[in-house]
Parts: sequence; C-alpha cells; structure tokens
Amino acid sequence: MHQNITTHTAYHTRWFFVQQRIGKGERPFWMYKFRTMREAYNAQGVPLPDELRLTPWGRWLRKYSFDELPQLWNILRGDMRLVGPRPLPVAYLSKMTPEQRRRHHVKPGLTGWAQIHGRNALPWESRFALDVWYVQNRSLLLDIYICWQTWLQWWRNPDGDTPGQVL
Repeated sequence: MHQNITTHTAYHTRWFFVQQRIGKGERPFWMYKFRTMREAYNAQGVPLPDELRLTPWGRWLRKYSFDELPQLWNILRGDMRLVGPRPLPVAYLSKMTPEQRRRHHVKPGLTGWAQIHGRNALPWESRFALDVWYVQNRSLLLDIYICWQTWLQWWRNPDGDTPGQVL
C-alpha cells in the first residue's frame, strides 16, 4: 500500500472512500470514510458536480455525519485524534502559507475548533485561523469543550444542515 502513496492520492472500494490526507508533521496518511458518492463523469472525463453524484444512502450518512465513523480506525491507528484540525487532502499543502501550515503541528481530528465555529460555512482563511488558534491553545479542557459542543450541535441540528455543504 505504501508504494502507491507516490502515484495515487485516493482509491475507492464498494463501501469506503480512502484518500491521502495531511497528518502531524505534514506526514501523509490514508483516511477512511464511508463512500457517499458514485463515480460519474461528463464526456470530457471531468467528475460531475457533487449534487449529481451523491447517492440517497450517502445523503443520509452525511446528514448525520455517519460517513466519518471509519475515521475511528484512523484514531486507533494513531493517525488522528478525536479533536484537532480536520485533515485536508495532500494537494492543499502547497497552497498553504507558513502560518496556515502550523495546523500540522498536532494530529488532525475527527472534530475541531473550526467545526464548532461554523464548519463548511466559514471561509478557508477563518478555518485556518481557528485551526492555528487551537494548536496554540490546546488543552484537555478545551478538547472536552469541543467534544461537548460537537455533540450539542449534532443533537440540536440532526439534519446536519450547514450552508455550502452538499447533503
């Protein structure tokens, strides 16, 4: 599997979407999610928009964030933590400023400071700023607070509606 890291950044199985993401120290790792979209392309070979590829089962998984559950395997393996900046695809690394890259001083997480402050509704600059703030201020109490807030937001908004996110 490791020899594919240099040539492939994602692969799919029937049930799982597996993609290379950036971990602590900018080390790539394979992140697992339940697959929520079908592979569908236009005549030029470009993937169709997310709205057209999302399956009914995938919509339900995303609605309740259950598509993220396989990342518990990443936590058990030591690639991720429960709380930390969300792991981004490897291709994003070259687009980050040195300040934004500080988010990789800690392991990525299943939930994080940016997620409880707006998730996908936030512009990228704000998400990166919140991630760096977390890196500078992380503590056990902060992690407990983030977990609590994540649960409260999920409980209060079980539809998972986040502006700018395809459900």
